[in-house]
Amino acid sequence: MSLPRVLTVAGSDSGGGAGVQADLKTMLALGVHGMSVITAVTAQNSLGVQGAWELPVQAVRAQYRSVVDDIGVQAVKTGMLASAELVEAVAELISGTDAPAVVDPVGVSKHGDPLLAASALDSVRTKLLPAATVATPNLDEVAQLTNIRVESEDDLRRAAAAVLEYGPRWVLIKGGHLAGDAVDLLTDGSAEHWLRAPRHDNRHTHGTGCTLASAIASGLAKGLSVPEAAREAKEYVTGAIAAGFALGAGIGPVDHGWRLRE
Repeated sequence: MSLPRVLTVAGSDSGGGAGVQADLKTMLALGVHGMSVITAVTAQNSLGVQGAWELPVQAVRAQYRSVVDDIGVQAVKTGMLASAELVEAVAELISGTDAPAVVDPVGVSKHGDPLLAASALDSVRTKLLPAATVATPNLDEVAQLTNIRVESEDDLRRAAAAVLEYGPRWVLIKGGHLAGDAVDLLTDGSAEHWLRAPRHDNRHTHGTGCTLASAIASGLAKGLSVPEAAREAKEYVTGAIAAGFALGAGIGPVDHGWRLRE
């Protein structure tokens, strides 16, 4: 039996903790076949992003068609898309693909480095989010997209409603930057699922957003419902954060292979 196939459309992280590298490691750990469309190349390490170069739209489109038309996909995950042109091209591609799409609307890196041009925000709202089965913004990205600043759990509902207005079927608002437990809200506007996990005293959290979105896409590719995929993904990421390790002089990555060593 062939493995479920998941395609990540994202930027490369030379340090290996986030981006396409984190996506492919997550997919391997969760038992699906990972494939990739590189949208941008970054020079990146534990201290931050030293440079980023986006690929031409033509190169992104060619990679996508190459994989989807021959191999096929059961789920697609999008990450760093950098520019309005890339956002619009990828939105068009995933809209035309008969597979669930998990959209991580990457705006800034863990270190605060911008990974999306300001001019691309409108394209994310009007083109990319409407094509998403699940959107997974963190609190900084929620503020960028909706101007809502989440300061407490009560604000998560308001933020989710604002993101759902742009058209994704589900939204997972990641509340990891709040105090207390790491709590996320998954909702489609009617059903609500609160995903809670104890907060680990660990600063090695590089790649958490990419990892969570890829884990959800992996679950969807295996045929899980959105709430089941999100619950399993949260459990996997929580374990990966607990096992996060030092690398370089700054923020280390989560451990994508933690289950393999249990």
